[in-house]
Amino acid sequence: MRNVVVKDASAAIAGLRDGNTIMVGGFGGAGLPRKLVEATLDLGVRDITLISNNAGANGRDLSLWFEARIVRKIICSYPRSAIAFGEQYNKGTVELELVPQGTLVERIRAGGAGLGGFLSPVGVGTVFEEGKQKLVVDGKEFLLEKPLRADFAFLKGRQADALGNLNYNKSARNHSVVMATAADIVAVEVDELVEVGQMDPEGIVTPCIFVDRVFLSNPA
Repeated sequence: MRNVVVKDASAAIAGLRDGNTIMVGGFGGAGLPRKLVEATLDLGVRDITLISNNAGANGRDLSLWFEARIVRKIICSYPRSAIAFGEQYNKGTVELELVPQGTLVERIRAGGAGLGGFLSPVGVGTVFEEGKQKLVVDGKEFLLEKPLRADFAFLKGRQADALGNLNYNKSARNHSVVMATAADIVAVEVDELVEVGQMDPEGIVTPCIFVDRVFLSNPA
């Protein structure tokens, strides 16, 4: 039987390298995989491309990566409130690709579904259309938004079993569901590990086929 449970966060990020792209779930502090964020710092990788909703909020969050200067580029919707990111961006030492939130999630979904992209009216006639292909469908202009994929996805779950079936704690689900489909290695820290068969099949949000590594966030 396939067992994806690993000892800790360090084991969950094994194989992470300089220059990798990492998707990190979470909406502010809700659903942020803090142990995985810290383990990445301990590993000492650099030149990371980060795909996330935001750039942290100056606490025990993604701000730590910017303070350590390990992020080369961030693709996100809300980079404000993060002092370390703001200072580096103003100095030109970190690259920002700003993406409207709905577009960001759909680009990740497209990456997970193996699509070549999708057409969106969002941003037409604004700075968001710069460098993008514009198409006209039935007389209406759309921008071609390309898919996003990553080498790793770091997620925070509420409960998982040894196979990797996963659910989340209410709003902590946020972007994690689509991110789980769009990365080569999906690493998840969870609050509870249960035996195979104990999870209600109707309550499984992310099936085990998408999950590669799971560890208990706070073992007894």
